[in-house]
Order: sequence, then structure tokens, then C-alpha cells
Amino acid sequence: MNVVAIFDIGKTNKKVFLFDENYKIVWEKSVNLDETTDEDGFPCEDIDVLKNWILDRLSEIKELTSYVLKAINFSTYGASFVYIDENGKVLTPLYNYLKDYPEELKKAFYSKYKGEEIFAVKTASPVLGSLNSGMQIYRLKEEKPELFEKVKYCLHLPQYLSFLLTNEAFADITSIGCHTNLWNFKKMKYHKWLQNEGISEKIPPLHYGKDVLKKGDLSIGVGLHDSSSAIIPYTINFTEPFVLLSTGTWSISLNPFNNKPLTFEELEKDCLCYMQYTEKPVKATRLFSGNEHEVQAKRLAAHFNVPFDTFKDVYFDKNIVANLRALHFQILYPKKYDFDILKECPFQKRDLSTFKNYETAYHQLMLDLVEQQVFSTNLLIHNSPVKKIFVDGGFSKNSIFMNLLAEAYPDVEVYASIDGAGKRFRCGVGHSRKLESKTNSK
Repeated sequence: MNVVAIFDIGKTNKKVFLFDENYKIVWEKSVNLDETTDEDGFPCEDIDVLKNWILDRLSEIKELTSYVLKAINFSTYGASFVYIDENGKVLTPLYNYLKDYPEELKKAFYSKYKGEEIFAVKTASPVLGSLNSGMQIYRLKEEKPELFEKVKYCLHLPQYLSFLLTNEAFADITSIGCHTNLWNFKKMKYHKWLQNEGISEKIPPLHYGKDVLKKGDLSIGVGLHDSSSAIIPYTINFTEPFVLLSTGTWSISLNPFNNKPLTFEELEKDCLCYMQYTEKPVKATRLFSGNEHEVQAKRLAAHFNVPFDTFKDVYFDKNIVANLRALHFQILYPKKYDFDILKECPFQKRDLSTFKNYETAYHQLMLDLVEQQVFSTNLLIHNSPVKKIFVDGGFSKNSIFMNLLAEAYPDVEVYASIDGAGKRFRCGVGHSRKLESKTNSK
């Protein structure tokens, strides 16, 4: 059987899938890898451990006599650069995009390039410090100039993983165009600051996602940013307006049908543009809700003295939701948005002793997360005629999340996209309905 291998590298979960020629998953493996720390003691991905896991899985796949590997590609989290020298040697840790960015350095940068507002609008990048991956390069240049001089190429993580197999260095538009501070969305080219700072020569040439690299009998992709790759099957198969809610460590709402230019006010509320592999911008909003779910699930487990993953056995209970609301833990979906809710999940301030059991407390957590999600997604839906919301990733498998989201959007069809099929949720009560068979191309 001919198969394609896709490595899906998230911040938490690392997965590899084999797809047959009908886009069915026929084999998969997943792992959570231990982090290491950088020179400042800040947690970060262990790039050597990740590299070895990928190479080990490829060796394992090649030994599977039932499958013939024809192609490989990578989809990974963004905002992470790997710096290599002329021999392909990695020169630094894979710095964590959550690491604090020096305030003075940030101020100096934006003052040099016309200020935060003008720069953010041009690059469709909220001011996010290390999450603007271009700022990581700028920091390396300013703080470690001798090390920076040794850098041959700055590779986003998907392109580095492709480089491991091809020994060819490229950039990719889905990674470059993702809140990086690198791309001028108005002129559709790199921002001039890269040339001014002597960085442009360390960014390899662009290679487009529709093209592959040939290595013997193998076709190898250059890699894609995960949020940008998530929307590909939907834009191919659906023409009526929709929003994709791609969930993982981050929950990203993407609306390819909202063409209104970003304003600085929207950027301040964590709106941004992602770039599709076709070079078309997609308006998006972000929430750190997958990470928040993990933090609060650990807090709940400790309080109720249960295993961390107890939430996997908790299912939507409309009576619990009704009782929580009756106790003034009301969830609201106002037309005028209080954007403070985007900054902090309400559950952080909940007193866990007020909940009689884990199940009730977990329902409240999901109520609070969905309230945040609705505020975030509404930034894209406001004055935009959306007919469907597709949810993929971790929260698509969470019955509480899906039912509450459907309840929040009674006039929109809400679907959980699972393994190329779908389950539709309406008004808080889920019932099965397959998506059109053509969506199996996911």
C-alpha cells in the first residue's frame, strides 16, 4: 500500500500519521517529549530529542512491509527559529516563544521603525515579543553578535525538519506570514527592516507549499505552519462562508471570507493575519485556551485528588450547566464585547471549594473557556455572513465544549471535524451528521 507520512508537531503532542491514497489514516504514533532549558534556564523544546524521534519513526515506517512510503511532509507549531551554520549544525537552543522579551530592546526596535501601531498594521502582527519570531532573530543579532555571524540560515521549525531529510534550506510563506514581523502585508514582500539589519541574507529563498522536493523515490514537502495547514481542506471543499476553529495549545479562529483590513485596535485584541500557502491572507484571532485548559486541569486534579486526565471521562450534562447558571455563574454572549475577558480566563479566579465535585467544576471551566472563545471568534464573525463553524483539534473531541459552542451560535451550523468526517452540534444537543464525503481529503 502506498502511503504518505505527515509529522504533526505540536507544542505538547508530537504525532506521525500514515495516509493511504484515499486519505485514510492507516497507522499513527504519538508522544510527549520532555523539554530542556536554554542558557537562561527557560524551558524549551529539545531539538535533538525531537530530531531523533522523527528519524526513529521514519526508520520504523520504512521497516513496515505493508506500506510503501511515497512522500513526507511536516506541520508544526510556529514562532520558533532554528539557527544553523554553513554545515547545517544547530547553533542555539530552540528558544521558547513564551520567553519574556527584553523591554528596552523592544522599545528600541519599534522606535527605529515608526512605532508599534504603524509597524503592527503593516506586518499584520500584534506586538507579542518573542511570539513575533522575527524579533527572536533581532534579539540574537543584538545580544550575541558573534554567534549571529556564524548563522548561515534562520529556519522556522517546519523548514528545519524538512532540511533534516533534504539538506536544502528554504523559507515557507505560511511560516513567514504568521505574526512574525517579517512580512509587509501591504506590499506583499519582506519588510525592509530585514535588509537594514543584515538579516535578509540569512533567510533562505521561499519555496511554495504546492511544490515538493524529490529525493530518489521520495517526495518531501518543505513544511507548513500548523494553523495555516489546518484550513487547506476546508478552503478546497467549501465555498460558502465559514470559520475554522483550529484548537490545540492555541485556539485559532480563521475566517478566509473576512477581507476587511486589520486595524490597530483589532491587533491589540490579538487579531492578526495568517498566510495561506496560496499567498492569500486569512484573518484570524487567537486564544491561549489549550494551554489554559492544561493549567486548570492540573489545578482541578490536585484539588479533587484525581488523575490529571479525569476530564476525558466527563461528558456534557445539561442539568449541571443549568444548575451552574442558576447559581449566578452565568455565561453571557453580549453584542457589545468586554475585551478584558480575552486577557484572562474567568476560571482562574474561581474558588474550587464552591464546587461539590470534579465534574461540576470541570463544566464551569468549559463554560468559562467557551465564553472566552465566543468573544474571540466574534471578532471575525461580526458583520461577516458565516454559515458554518468547523472545529478541529483537541476541543473538537470535547462534548462539553462543542455543545456550549453550538448553543452560543444558534443560527450557525457547528461541526466537530474528526478523522475526515464530522459531527454536527446544534443548540446544545449533538446529533450525528456526516460532512460531505469530499471532505475526506482532510
